[in-house]
Amino acid sequence: MSAQPRAPLDRWALSRALTQLANADPATLARRPLREPPEHAARRIGITGAPGAGKSTLVGHLAALRASRGRLGVLAVDPSSPKSGGAILGDRVRMDELAGNEQLYIRSLGSRRTGDGLADNLPEMLDLMDEFGFDEVLLETVGVGQAEHAVRGQVDTVVLVLLPDSGDTVQAMKAGIMEMADIFVVHKSDLPGAPRMAADIRRIATMARHASGGWVPPILLSSATQPASIQALSEAIDQHLAWQAQQPQEQAAQRARYRLRRLIERRIAQFVAEREDSFFDAPLERQIAVALDACRSPENRAVV
Repeated sequence: MSAQPRAPLDRWALSRALTQLANADPATLARRPLREPPEHAARRIGITGAPGAGKSTLVGHLAALRASRGRLGVLAVDPSSPKSGGAILGDRVRMDELAGNEQLYIRSLGSRRTGDGLADNLPEMLDLMDEFGFDEVLLETVGVGQAEHAVRGQVDTVVLVLLPDSGDTVQAMKAGIMEMADIFVVHKSDLPGAPRMAADIRRIATMARHASGGWVPPILLSSATQPASIQALSEAIDQHLAWQAQQPQEQAAQRARYRLRRLIERRIAQFVAEREDSFFDAPLERQIAVALDACRSPENRAVV
């Protein structure tokens, strides 16, 4: 029996739902109906790295290459002003050449109150992409540093993008995202210093301990002017996704922990700001109870 054709993507409904989630406060999130995990979950690929490393350009080329495989979404996080709260959503502007591809959906998000390279309510937005039948989601983070590696728990594959002659940045990242990356990419490799940068990363990577049969992150050179390098990166992503599919899955609990932590952090911040008389309303208590249960491993439900 042949598979039924997929319904066209309702871009207006998706855009409206994403906007509602982006603007939702913790109490609103807590009152959302609890949904069963979707039968179809999108592959999630995180693209992260220092500001100015060319992440948006790289994401644009990857999206153009991989969109032929199925419905592909791009969620690109831009930094929000801590003063005004506004954000210049430049990532979307840099991907305008992809407009018109019916398989591709691009959305820019302001980081708002987060300080970990992601955006408010991002876990819920990623779940929404599953509900709308996306096969793959590329998540571009705000430029990250040593402590900003929350993307690890939200995606299946982490691609760390670095620039030639960014040795100081690598040293700053060494104890954080450098240990979390699945693939290293020295972007703008046509600039001087790219081979030396790759050698520096290789030296740092050799100090990491890998379990027998574990994934060893490849170190790639890429350039927007070299299509073969983008193809090589895409193939490395496929290889990691295939390897990971054979491993015990722990992402669900990890993602639930992040969702719970952000929910509590934002609710506390809201409480302090508004001086509310009551903090734990009934819907939030229920949401926290469900999230706590999801955080526990199947073999040890008594401990978070």
